[in-house]
Amino acid sequence: MASGDDIVRQARTWLNTPYHHQGRLKGVGVDCAGLIIGVAHELQLSDFDIGGYTARPDGDSLRQACKEQMEPLAIEALQPGDVLLFQFDAHPGHLGFLSGPDTLLHAYLPRRRVVEHALDAAWWRQVVGCYRLPGVEVGGGE
Repeated sequence: MASGDDIVRQARTWLNTPYHHQGRLKGVGVDCAGLIIGVAHELQLSDFDIGGYTARPDGDSLRQACKEQMEPLAIEALQPGDVLLFQFDAHPGHLGFLSGPDTLLHAYLPRRRVVEHALDAAWWRQVVGCYRLPGVEVGGGE
């Protein structure tokens, strides 16, 4: 069992890891899915992986993988450590951790690394799914 605080603390150990499509190695290279997967593996919450996706993933398969591997949530139930699914184009295609009430931690291609920043209104408008990793205590956020 892990708390949202545990997830955020662990995810922060990945900060500044370079962005690398389908990467899974802290400090070497990771993408947005790889960050979620890496933190889940490190905390022994899950051994799932998502592979074989393109640089612009088909969001329907990404959404399905999220539903199969994590617990879908209502946006009102979010706590730090939960996973957000974003849609920037025609399909959902980006994942990140809610790291605070209005902060996001994710592997972000435009910044070419894992970053943490404000989750402003423009980012919130792109959220199309909310999920909790298996084995996470409810109310265990920062």
